[in-house]
Amino acid sequence: MVAGGTVRSDCSGNEVMRVFRTTRDGALIVNADDWGRTRETTDRTLECLRCRAVSSVSAMVFMEDSERAAMIAQEHGIDTGLHLNFTTAFSGDKYPAALIAHHQRIAAYLLRHSLAPVVFNPWLRSSFEYVVESQLAEFERIYGRAPNRLDGHHHMHLCANVLLGGLLPSGTIVRRHFTFNTDEKNVVNRTYRKMSDRFLARRHQVVDRFLSLPPLTPPSRIQRIVDEARRFVVEIETHPINTTEHQFLVGGDIFRYTGNLSIAHGFVL
Repeated sequence: MVAGGTVRSDCSGNEVMRVFRTTRDGALIVNADDWGRTRETTDRTLECLRCRAVSSVSAMVFMEDSERAAMIAQEHGIDTGLHLNFTTAFSGDKYPAALIAHHQRIAAYLLRHSLAPVVFNPWLRSSFEYVVESQLAEFERIYGRAPNRLDGHHHMHLCANVLLGGLLPSGTIVRRHFTFNTDEKNVVNRTYRKMSDRFLARRHQVVDRFLSLPPLTPPSRIQRIVDEARRFVVEIETHPINTTEHQFLVGGDIFRYTGNLSIAHGFVL
């Protein structure tokens, strides 16, 4: 059902008609990761937000641009969740003294082997608890509220120590595993993802589909994702620091696929 429309200029200066649908059937959410990681990442993402090509962001804390990014988000009313980081060194200059040691232990374990994230490590229980609690507290400090949405850098928020440890606040929106077709992953991989997503959905809110923006070819792939968003709540993950993704969003290419389906303004379920 069409509710109305507006004429505006896209980031390339071209006038486009944006028709907004009012429907409970689905939603297209484009979420930009790594908000606050670096100044360039924040600025490129902000360009995409201003073009309405991005719905929301996932913010990193204890990084070099975290505090400036938080001020920008509050100034512009940007829908912001917490991007938990277990694998990339913190680059900010304000963090608890004990955080680095706990974070390094976790990173060394998770990056040691591709199967490490799926194995619960009881010897790292306290380190995971400390690192998660520290990032939750820092987000609340710089954003003035607790996060109601969480995901993870390199998707490590889905590792066994986080999920089985119950470290994510109950009732929050949490990013699920990538959605794959039956011909894209083997049956063991798909079964594990399905079981993990079901476990996640017991305590948290999740979208119906989760996919990455790239690859941008063939065009039929992007069109298929958009078409699914007419029936399901679909989250697309993007990293505007990547030039190809940034240009696809700010250049208006994404609107050639969406047609009369608007990109959600905010992370709406």
